[in-house]
Amino acid sequence: MTAKKVAMVTGGARRLGKAIALALAEHGFNIALHYHHSVDEAQRTADELRQRGAEVVLVQGDLSVVREVERVVDEAAAAWGRLDVLINSAAIFFRTPLGEVQEEQWDALLTTNLKGPFFCARRAARAMRPTGGVIVNFADTGLDMAWKDYTPYLISKAGIAQMTYGMAKELAPAIRVNAIAPGVVLMQEDATEEQIQRAANSTLLRRIGGAESIVDAVLYLVHAEYVTGVVLPVDGGQRWK
Repeated sequence: MTAKKVAMVTGGARRLGKAIALALAEHGFNIALHYHHSVDEAQRTADELRQRGAEVVLVQGDLSVVREVERVVDEAAAAWGRLDVLINSAAIFFRTPLGEVQEEQWDALLTTNLKGPFFCARRAARAMRPTGGVIVNFADTGLDMAWKDYTPYLISKAGIAQMTYGMAKELAPAIRVNAIAPGVVLMQEDATEEQIQRAANSTLLRRIGGAESIVDAVLYLVHAEYVTGVVLPVDGGQRWK
């Protein structure tokens, strides 16, 4: 067993998940890094984590399948004999105009964005109960507004908010459960200048948030001992625009 605390980050190989994993490593956590298909990126991220002083275990799995979820969490908890933090950051996002939504799209969004995090959190809670722990989920600032062409995605994220409230009550006092509702952060790599400017103008602060904005929120919720059952907006005031 290890004296260092252990954090599991789902979808941790790239983009926002990677930034969160690196920050937790810098704050003294060992990292169970989950990935699905991004094996090369996961290996590179693991190397960067080790350079920051963390021990790392890579856990591969399809979080749309409950038995896979349970295996992944069990492997993470077994690696060092404990699990202290779960960051449920794996998610997908794509446009689905209402009249064009296909069953496969609905299933993909609800399964990846809601079913996977739910069963991941439930399994992680079992490992955390002896010593306590923290779960951080990811909702979306779209909870406070309606976006045209993204209704199934927003339904999945609304479910994350309710899941956070319910689990905070059910798992207290040993385990704290919170969520972050990001706004415009980390635009898609193929975004045009026009799209970037339009996104920036959709916020009160007139700018796009970087990964560090979300990382700061994650670190706050991991260490805020008297905070549970909160969905924290990190959106530059986009919900009020």
